[in-house]
Amino acid sequence: MSQNRRNYGQATYEKSGNVRVGRNRSEYVYGNVVRKTAPAIPFEDVPERRHAPAVRKNREKARYMSFGYVLFLMAAMCTAAFVLLNYIQLQAELTQRTKNVASKEVQLNNLKIANDEEYNRIMSSIDLEEIKRVAIGELGMVYAQEGQIVTYTNEKNDYMRQVGQN
Repeated sequence: MSQNRRNYGQATYEKSGNVRVGRNRSEYVYGNVVRKTAPAIPFEDVPERRHAPAVRKNREKARYMSFGYVLFLMAAMCTAAFVLLNYIQLQAELTQRTKNVASKEVQLNNLKIANDEEYNRIMSSIDLEEIKRVAIGELGMVYAQEGQIVTYTNEKNDYMRQVGQN
């Protein structure tokens, strides 16, 4: 069982003479002391690289913007600002109109409910027997006789106008 174990995390070395070579490393270890690395060069001591004259000219041109380019950028910014402000204004107008439509729908529903309630109140207060009594007794109205009723059939399924007979 111990033969099947692997030594993860432990450095393995092969000994060849006085030098130990690490299998998992790319550097040598001499003896039992690790070699000291040279200190990094301070930033101030790094010499400045010289660039070709063409590169220097291109960098100088990139630092400064021409008058035409500045005008183009200003026009682009003004156009973008104009479009964005109009978009925001249209969004606000749309929101306002949506709220207005919603309030009008609520008002319409309230009026429909009030109208239906008033209609039901009026219909429930009507006494048909009283209307019949007044029409026959006080106004002298009578039911239609057999010869007074004329039926007409409309062949075109359209509306028809009734004209009084003399």
